[in-house]
Amino acid sequence: MSAIEKLFPTSPQERSFQMKARRDAGTAAPNWVPPQFVECKKCGRRATRQVWVKSQYVCPNCGVHLAIGAYYRLSTVLDHGTFKELNPDIAPNDVLHFPDYQEKLAAASVKTGLKEAAVTAIGRIGGVQAVVAVLDSRFFMGSMSTAVGEKITRAIEYAADKHLPLIIFSASGGARMQEGIFSLMQMAKTSAALERFNRSGGLYISVLTHPTTGGVTASFASLGDITLAEPGALIGFAGPRVIEQTIGEKLPDGFQRSEFQLEHGFVDQVVPRTELKEVLTRILQLHTQGRKRR
Repeated sequence: MSAIEKLFPTSPQERSFQMKARRDAGTAAPNWVPPQFVECKKCGRRATRQVWVKSQYVCPNCGVHLAIGAYYRLSTVLDHGTFKELNPDIAPNDVLHFPDYQEKLAAASVKTGLKEAAVTAIGRIGGVQAVVAVLDSRFFMGSMSTAVGEKITRAIEYAADKHLPLIIFSASGGARMQEGIFSLMQMAKTSAALERFNRSGGLYISVLTHPTTGGVTASFASLGDITLAEPGALIGFAGPRVIEQTIGEKLPDGFQRSEFQLEHGFVDQVVPRTELKEVLTRILQLHTQGRKRR
């Protein structure tokens, strides 16, 4: 595709998607005020936002992977011009009338431009159509509400109905306390949907990013046919500080990080963000070729 074609997306939805991706990356209003520098939270290196966008927010000095928004993440893996969002209007429901929940939801929406912590879509990766869901840690720490559970479940069911592979990028602090037991019910709901998807012969690739914890780890994030993880991602149920306080012992260095989980068989491969599209493309193309030979 030529540079001119990339400057002028073909559909209003694609133009909206590209605008949201640039907003997530910090290169569009209201966050963009040039020149703007971003500092690595680990090594302290400062670079312009353009440099960080070019590296997909992977520090060129120490390699740490910074958190990125859902639409920007989708733009890094989907083929240009293939994005189509699923169920964009599903929003949180204050079922328990939890104090200040509505106000906090409104503030999170203004800050991120999102209605909820999950974005689901269909698109092509390396020419292969797939259903992709992303949890955005900027919205309530990617916590699983009834709306997040519903969006994930509908994405799974859409993939099953259309016989498409499924990819879910997880980043979550766990269940959303403001929705209590209704949030915890989403663990069973999403897991049951994945079981039906598995019985239909669908391929599910789970991608674990920093952090993936709590009820999300204990449900759909751990049920992939293939499980990938970004470098340095914290992956577990309870956090290391909670475990240390509970058992009264010091945990080994790197405990619960993606490299530790790879050594212990919890993930299949640790993949740097800049290589993720290539790896996903290879998996999806092999899967598609295998289905055709049946």
